[in-house]
Amino acid sequence: MTKRWKSILASWRLPLPGCCVVCHAWSTQSLCTNCLQSFAQPRLRCACCGLPRVAGVMLCGRCLCSPPAFHATWAAVDYVFPWAHLIGRFKFGQALELSSTWVDLMLRAGPPPGTAPRLVVPVPLSRERLRQRGYNQAWELARRLAPRLSWPANPELLIKQRHTPEQAGLPLAQRRVNVRGAFALNASQRGHVEGRHVVVVDDVMTTGATANELAQLLTQAGAASVAVWVLGRTPVSAAVG
Repeated sequence: MTKRWKSILASWRLPLPGCCVVCHAWSTQSLCTNCLQSFAQPRLRCACCGLPRVAGVMLCGRCLCSPPAFHATWAAVDYVFPWAHLIGRFKFGQALELSSTWVDLMLRAGPPPGTAPRLVVPVPLSRERLRQRGYNQAWELARRLAPRLSWPANPELLIKQRHTPEQAGLPLAQRRVNVRGAFALNASQRGHVEGRHVVVVDDVMTTGATANELAQLLTQAGAASVAVWVLGRTPVSAAVG
């Protein structure tokens, strides 16, 4: 094959232009450089709950006074414009083509290099919700994140044993009641938890009620630690409403 034809074939492998999912400008990436710089810059976050923090401290006042059952949170973006609308489309509108974009964002804010392998599990949906939606958005993220780190993933470890109303719109105290006792460990999978470091994946963390309930369940089953990995983290002002 001549050098000319090699050059032509190589040019065909260049990324083709598409549209940025935020501003719809032409881009070879799903998120253009301008939108990454404007809306997805890394933030200083509480190492435990993922809420924004000030420089010089690792934990926010809430986690110092009342630590949650999980030990760490990795959050890619704040659940605000422009992400809230797009995550809503992904969660409720079957916009699964956004999955790879979300995974790239989550990896930017994920575990530091050299973190020991962990078991990745999605927040489960009830049978009714899964039948209604057709897919579990948390598993769509988890099953793409885990291979990128060569970590194992298990979609069957956690079960949503009781159908509950959507957490969105419920005040903090009611959210805790809403998910209390709603989850369980798959009896056939209990041996996979003891001594393991577990990462629970979800699309959004608002008050942390769901994550806390799952972390308590996993810790009681013998998990060495539980971290939470989410795409969006709702700011305090919106979380308490």
